[in-house]
Amino acid sequence: MTRVGSRICISLALFAPLALGCQARGPALDRMEVVDLTHPIGPSTLFWPTGEPFELQVKFAGRTAAGYWYADHRFCSGEHIGTHLDAPYHFAERGQTVDEIPASKFVGPACVLDVSAKAEKDADYRASVEDLKAWEQLHGSLPEGAIVLVRAGWGKRWGDRRAYMGDDTPGDASRLHFPGLSRELAEFLVRERRIDAVGIDTASIDHGPSTDFIVHQILYAADIPGFENLANLERLPETGATIIALPARIEGASGAPLRAIALLP
Repeated sequence: MTRVGSRICISLALFAPLALGCQARGPALDRMEVVDLTHPIGPSTLFWPTGEPFELQVKFAGRTAAGYWYADHRFCSGEHIGTHLDAPYHFAERGQTVDEIPASKFVGPACVLDVSAKAEKDADYRASVEDLKAWEQLHGSLPEGAIVLVRAGWGKRWGDRRAYMGDDTPGDASRLHFPGLSRELAEFLVRERRIDAVGIDTASIDHGPSTDFIVHQILYAADIPGFENLANLERLPETGATIIALPARIEGASGAPLRAIALLP
């Protein structure tokens, strides 16, 4: 079966029960658990030390002359804040911008590499090829179109900049400490597997001390986008969940806010 064909079958399996009034066999969407993988964006949202915070400006919020309620706001934010998408263009000159990434890359089977025990002992831990192979020994080879999620256990630190980033010096990104992926794993995923995206529950797919952001360079040069600052990865099984991670489709952007969820049968 082709990749496109397999995705059509997956879609039918999920949505056919709704279309047929739930008379057909199969998991109905309303019977699935929905796990929100997104941190809310607001004044306290964490962002890269050299980035810009989120700002919401109230243009109008109140009763109109006609008597009905009306609210209209304006917001300003960096592209890479909170739970967000890194488009390949972020670190690849010829990489896809946000609006150029096929929508199919935002939906797929979640393959969760749990490195939280190792990360607890080493804040700068980098998920390795060995971690992936250990996962594959249990679950089989990564399926084509997989979304690989690295669970470092950092979600529990969200909201505490020093605990989450490893340092809280304003404007200084030279003393950060948190887990990421290794160069070898990034190269292996590009060379040996056909995945659609990677994600992690830390501030970057590269570990905190990185200065060359080599994982960004490798994956994004292959047009494999990244999801950063994911929430609630501890609620996902290592396999079996379906990810839907939809960004705002901003033309020419290198990143965008991401609303990511997981569907658990």
